[in-house]
Amino acid sequence: MEKIAIVFHPRYYNSDYSSDPAAAAGRLEGIMEHVEAHPERYEIITPTPAAEEDILRAHSEGHLHRIQRDPLLYELASLSAGGAIFAAEKAYEGTPSFAVIRPPGHHASSNSCWGFCFFNNMSIALLKLFSEKKISSAFVLDFDLHTGDGNLNILGSGTHGFRADILNPVAIERKEYLREVESHLKLLKNIDIVAASAGFDQGIDDWGGLLLPEDYYELGKLMNKYSKKLCNGRRFAILEGGYNHAALPINFDAFCRGFAE
Repeated sequence: MEKIAIVFHPRYYNSDYSSDPAAAAGRLEGIMEHVEAHPERYEIITPTPAAEEDILRAHSEGHLHRIQRDPLLYELASLSAGGAIFAAEKAYEGTPSFAVIRPPGHHASSNSCWGFCFFNNMSIALLKLFSEKKISSAFVLDFDLHTGDGNLNILGSGTHGFRADILNPVAIERKEYLREVESHLKLLKNIDIVAASAGFDQGIDDWGGLLLPEDYYELGKLMNKYSKKLCNGRRFAILEGGYNHAALPINFDAFCRGFAE
């Protein structure tokens, strides 16, 4: 089993930047307690904030300035984006990684945001690697309960010259959900990195009421398998949704076990 780099900063525990469920106190503690209890499986690395130039690859100047009007929100949103960049960089170097970050990002578009998101962490991370000529394409599996419209609007537009293949599974039965993901993965070609917008709110004990922990294990295993086939195992995940604080560490652990085997 490979060791996973966990990108985390203690400032992510701060819940004062917003009053939404993603910002709720206690949401990340269970994940990090599990990570810290298993040093043989995880290595924690501490990120720095994304620079303005990183954010502006994905967002307009107007959107950046709107977020900057709230100093605490900007601090944490830019630190979250920086965490996604660190995860992508570790994956590019050959280490599977998971960014345990907040605020989440997949509902943030170039000039707007909603759904507890402010900056599009996934887009900022991938476009950073693209700007450095490290990658020209990516596959993004967004298994959050809610479609990541921001990922689609920024990465799916193709306006940057970057090619992103994005899957938001739509199956409503758990076995069919896994088949949908694998069927899509089997058709992929010429992918430089594999990434997950990892929202766990589709879990059986969360808002979606669909996926079991063993299903998250299988999702991690599929990403592991096909990243090795497609791009020398380059793979990373960033946290999106997941609001049952008791279930979140269980589903996170299940995914990571598959992701690392």
